[in-house]
This record gives sequence, structure tokens and C-alpha cells, in this order.
Amino acid sequence: MKKNKFLKFSIILLLFSSCGVIVNYDYDKDTNFSEYTTYNYFSDIKSGLSEFDTRRLYRALDAKLESIGITKSDNPTFYIDIQSKVIESRSNSNVGIGLGGTGRNVGGGVSIGIPVGGNAHNREIVIEFVDDNNNEKVIWQAVSADTYGADSTPEKREAKFIALVEKIFKKYPPKK
Repeated sequence: MKKNKFLKFSIILLLFSSCGVIVNYDYDKDTNFSEYTTYNYFSDIKSGLSEFDTRRLYRALDAKLESIGITKSDNPTFYIDIQSKVIESRSNSNVGIGLGGTGRNVGGGVSIGIPVGGNAHNREIVIEFVDDNNNEKVIWQAVSADTYGADSTPEKREAKFIALVEKIFKKYPPKK
């Protein structure tokens, strides 16, 4: 049974990882990332996600960080901060219907723009690694933007967060 569930998540993960998630990275170029081997989350994170989605994101982050040798600790070398928001972008597609007439050097027209499709909802998630022992200095940041399906099933949401975290950590630690 577990193998079937793993296979199902792997297939969904593959499908979602090929989707158009955009991730931008930034980091402190003077940071020696090999010194940061333990982490924890800030206790006052207001992620902007539902409680369920926050837990899904934490599980995905915990699994990924463990897989690259970074362990969760009560006395961490860095903390993780998470923020997100939904961004609604307006549809730019229009269909124009025009009426016009001509006369002797006189013309006129009326055009009506009808929006096609609805507004798109994207979720922006910002994940920051913060060195709390160094005046809360941000040492690494990933900003991701992806389509957001509030009506997705729990399984699809879980797979989406796993795929997102995989893409986010594709370039961690940064190559100098």
C-alpha cells in the first residue's frame, strides 16, 4: 500500500514539477553556507497559508532539508521565516467589437472591449534563512510564484508543496 501511495505522489510530483513555477533566489555572497547545519522555524511565523497548507509546507521543507544534511534543532544555526500572499492578476485578453462608418473625409467608430477569461490567482511564497545570532541577518531567500488552486484536493496540495520545495532548493546551497 505504501509503495502505491509513494508511486502516486511521485507521479503527481513529476507533473507539478514540470509546471511553470517561477523561483527567484538571493543570498549573502559572503556567507559560508557549510556552517549552517541546523535549523528551526521562527515561532511567530504568519505564513499567510491555511493551517493545513502551513503543515504541508513544513513537512516538505523538513524532508528536503534532512535529505541535504541539515537537521532540525532547538538550538539552530539559522531560522526559517515564511511569508506568502495571493496575487490576483487581471485578464488582459479582450475581444473588440467595432462599428464604423465613412463619409467624405469623415469617419467614426465605436469599440467595446469584452474581457475573455477570468482573473488569475497566483501565490507568492517567500522563504528566508535568517542568522538569528548575527542581528537577524537574512543569508538566503527564495521567492516563488505559482498558480494557486484553492479547490485542489489535499493530495494535490501536498504534491504541489513537495514539488515547490524541490524547485526552491534546486540551487541551494548557492554556487560561488
